[in-house]
Amino acid sequence: MVTTMNTSDEIEQMFQPYNFELCRDMRPYLEEYWATSFAIALIYLLVIFVGQNYMKARKGFNLQGPLILWSFCLAVFSILGTLRMWGYMGTLMLKGSPKQTVCFSSFINTPIIQFWSFLFVLSKVVELGDTAFIILRKRPLIFVHWYHHSTVLVYSSFGYKNRVAAGGWFMTMNFGVHAIMYTYYTMKAAKVKCPRWFPMLVTSLQILQMFIGAIVSILAYIWRQEKGCHTTKEHLFWSFILYATYFVLFAKFFHQNYIMPKIKAKTKSQ
Repeated sequence: MVTTMNTSDEIEQMFQPYNFELCRDMRPYLEEYWATSFAIALIYLLVIFVGQNYMKARKGFNLQGPLILWSFCLAVFSILGTLRMWGYMGTLMLKGSPKQTVCFSSFINTPIIQFWSFLFVLSKVVELGDTAFIILRKRPLIFVHWYHHSTVLVYSSFGYKNRVAAGGWFMTMNFGVHAIMYTYYTMKAAKVKCPRWFPMLVTSLQILQMFIGAIVSILAYIWRQEKGCHTTKEHLFWSFILYATYFVLFAKFFHQNYIMPKIKAKTKSQ
């Protein structure tokens, strides 16, 4: 445990926080009101139902300008989060050990992690706006979209409140995938011609994220007997269940959108 603390202190010296990352710690507030995430998720699902019914008899809005700005802002935010989190977590793993990043939550109290984890939890509320654009533009709203948005919102709040050490990797991977995903969404909204493999790359990274997330959850459970390891059966259950369902849903999406069309096209050509 002493080694863990020493490594965290060493990395904190290497990664000095910027002035904007030294803001007031909002953890007490979010920990107290974390259950609000359930209410937000329920309201989100209700708004989807009401919104789709409202738009049934109406023509979809264009919203190209707002969508470009929206996706661009989320892309920039995700890129900044990726640079800070991957730099910190990667160094923590190399200087310490993978076990330290999965089990021990001492690094959670560093200014950089406090700042970006706080913004990460709030961003899951902001990202619900993605669905508003889909509904208002009358685009197909698939199950994996709203299921993923609503459950990630609740689980992020749960992990934040319970100081789940493995949440550091969950957040870091999510930032990385979203940096690429929202960059693609920005280009698509701006009608910039993207390589055909770009959307496949996004979905592939999402699938990989879910697979690694499930592995991290299992490792945290295996190492839970280590002195100072901050994880429980409850953490394992919810994280593994969610990552497993995400993996299946994104894999199914990949198969339906990228594999089946090729099979059908090949069959027709024959």
